[in-house]
Amino acid sequence: MAQEWPIVEALLGGTAAMRKAGAQFLPKWPNEDPVSYAARLATATLFPALARTISVMSGKPFSKQLTLGDDVPANIVEWCDDADQQGDNLHSFAADLLAEALGYGLCGVLVDYPTVGDAARTRADERALGVRPYLVLIRHHQILGWQTERIGGVTRLTQLRLAETAEVPDGEFGTKCVKRVRVLTPGLFQLWEEPEKKDEEYTLVGGGVTSLPMIPFVPFYGKKKGFMCGVSPLQDLAYLNVKHWQSQSDQDTILHVARVPVLAMIGADEVGADGQGGTQLTVGGSAAVRLPKDGDLKYVEHSGAAIEAGQTSLERLEDQMVTTGAELLVMKPGDQKSATQSNNDAEGNKSDLQRIVESTEDGIDQVLQLMAAWVKLPDGGHISLFKDFGAATLTDASAQLIVTMQQAGLITKETAIREQQRRGMLAADIDPETELAAVEEQGPPLGTLGLQDPNNPGNGDGGNGQ
Repeated sequence: MAQEWPIVEALLGGTAAMRKAGAQFLPKWPNEDPVSYAARLATATLFPALARTISVMSGKPFSKQLTLGDDVPANIVEWCDDADQQGDNLHSFAADLLAEALGYGLCGVLVDYPTVGDAARTRADERALGVRPYLVLIRHHQILGWQTERIGGVTRLTQLRLAETAEVPDGEFGTKCVKRVRVLTPGLFQLWEEPEKKDEEYTLVGGGVTSLPMIPFVPFYGKKKGFMCGVSPLQDLAYLNVKHWQSQSDQDTILHVARVPVLAMIGADEVGADGQGGTQLTVGGSAAVRLPKDGDLKYVEHSGAAIEAGQTSLERLEDQMVTTGAELLVMKPGDQKSATQSNNDAEGNKSDLQRIVESTEDGIDQVLQLMAAWVKLPDGGHISLFKDFGAATLTDASAQLIVTMQQAGLITKETAIREQQRRGMLAADIDPETELAAVEEQGPPLGTLGLQDPNNPGNGDGGNGQ
């Protein structure tokens, strides 16, 4: 997996990172002068197709607020307002998580808990100290290795090694960063510090026991290939983006050549073997050139055919990149799992992004369960993300259909409100029960007062019940 990461890291780093990569992504031409290559590299600019696509795609599920289910415990709901103890709520944290998964194919969340030692002997002590579980986003390059076993028919992590960096004091006023490896096993963790010299051994600098019988880590995938193995669904777009980087450099070079015409002298005297003679040329408004009979002096310019061909090639590449990125949103037939699902187009036809978001939902549910496990709660609850990307153009029609079904008595008013929230027609923070109670207090809608007797639905107050 790591072999594919450098190309994405450079592209997401922008023009500066691509220039720093040098010949890795912008090869030298045969016999190209080093000075010319350096000038060509210094003027190359990146078209940020991959970065823009990841930003757009990872933002779609979070264009609506992440919704916590009613089964999420109250204290976990409170903790989700600052999920990582760095000011990011669960909505923002999950958005960064999905962007990392789309870009690199694999990342994860470590559900950690502060080490308090003897300072907290009871739950009341922990609450007084403000300690509680929090989330740590583990990026692709931090996952160094793992070991697994099948336990009860389920693949479980038995060891996980994560790279991290710690800032430590350096002298009276300075600080320095040291590299460490966190080794996690069920019920145990260790911290090993990287030596300053390569021939030295790692040093154990910390560790301890945990109260969990499992490793509190949840992997997240772009395109899952297996347990703890995933690839970016936008890998092909990354290669197209590098091709565009190279082609754009060629185009810029030929434009530079075409914009600087070459002055040619035809039939001029040649320089002798002794270096003497030859037509002397002085360019200027008051200068004159003496040419022999039938001699000529003119500028030689590029025909422009190659420029047009290069521009056409660039435009086609850009179209290909747009198409490749947009494929994540294309509705595709899926594997039907039941007769009910086979009759449901929303289940049977999903885009790749919708499937990735559903997997992300499941992963976040596991994260909430681990948060609950740290504080001995039985259940962490569930979350939901906005997933109706492919049906966006049918929003108005489907919203009207929901109203019709409710009026026909096929679904309840509460279900109708939830379905409208799922489609983005109503705010996600509206509580259906509270809303229906408020509607009840307001009384019947205008124009319906007196049309129906609540004690005798079949007859109106002054009519015949028709």
